Amino acid sequence: MSQHLSQALQRIEASPTTAMTDRASRLREQGRDIISLSVGEPDFDTPPHVIKAAKDALDAGDTRYTPVTGTARLKEAAALHFNRDLGIETNPSQVIVTAGGKQAIFEALAATISAGDEAIVPSPWWVSYLQMVRFCGGTVVPLRTAPANGYRFQPSELEALITPRTNWLLLNSPGNPTGAVYPAEMLRGIGEVLRRHPQVLVMSDDIYAPLRYCDAPHATLAVECPDLAERIITVSGVSKSHAMTGFRIGVATGPEWLISAMGRLQSNSSGNPASISQAAAVAAFEGPQDFLGPWREAFRRRRDIVVKRINGIEGLSTTVPDGAFYCLVDAAPLMDRFGGDDGKLALHLLDHGVATVAASAFGGRDGFRISFTADEAVLAEALDRIEKALK
Repeated sequence: MSQHLSQALQRIEASPTTAMTDRASRLREQGRDIISLSVGEPDFDTPPHVIKAAKDALDAGDTRYTPVTGTARLKEAAALHFNRDLGIETNPSQVIVTAGGKQAIFEALAATISAGDEAIVPSPWWVSYLQMVRFCGGTVVPLRTAPANGYRFQPSELEALITPRTNWLLLNSPGNPTGAVYPAEMLRGIGEVLRRHPQVLVMSDDIYAPLRYCDAPHATLAVECPDLAERIITVSGVSKSHAMTGFRIGVATGPEWLISAMGRLQSNSSGNPASISQAAAVAAFEGPQDFLGPWREAFRRRRDIVVKRINGIEGLSTTVPDGAFYCLVDAAPLMDRFGGDDGKLALHLLDHGVATVAASAFGGRDGFRISFTADEAVLAEALDRIEKALK
């Protein structure tokens, strides 16, 4: 009955990252010993004060509808977060609360992309950017980056791709799958380009901002180029920073015209995010943040272990990510063994007990992504299996 599927749905594919994670789960259910390094989910426990806030909300009977775009309390807490943690001065009226950051990104694109519009996306990219733009009828224009440049691009490379049909630039810093971080100087250069092209909107996906390993403070376009604020939406949340992936809470701030449009779409699709999750997110933003320091250091140690081991395996190499919790591994010297198909490479590693995601899923090639969201002993075993699989 596939003839009943809409043209919009036929333009997209299921998320490769969730597909690999689901496949690994099925193999575990069959009794296979599989280490999953395919999902971007912190393995730490959700902070106790967040759990308590959720329980208190349940005990208080806070189980009803909330305003579609989020409670006033959470919007205020999100505005605090944007100001304190990202340096963006915003008002609660410029904040929308969504069921995860993914929903905020989708709503912003769906509210603004028409058939034939173009979105410039640095590649390798997060898997869902491509699918979201395609679903809306737009075209993704890849802005190629390379490990030699830390997976960053020059502003002149961006300008060379802008056409009259360009209406979005999607930025993700720190980035998934590369861990690349855009420094302030680079963002100011991007701003200079954007001033010459007033039709281009900017998605600043800063969900991994609290997980940076470089010395410089986090930089974001809305702060470095405040005169462009009417064209920038910044997305954040609690999933990665507070180990709250299952709570499904994202927040976004931007110009009121766009936030309002996203709210109109949300009112006719999902309605409000879960009331209990919103109460927990208030505690996440307003409560203590001191746990983040030890979490970052744990991720940094894991990163260093993974980078050293990968670069010691013949045929593999990786850069040192500046943020997030991913390594994008280059396996080009080995690709002849897999017919040039890194999807087959990922399946080969899965056969040897390690779930990864092929680089091609992210608009890359000849490699795979590792998520280092597992403890050091598990990572060591996974890397042993990878080395044995490739020998």
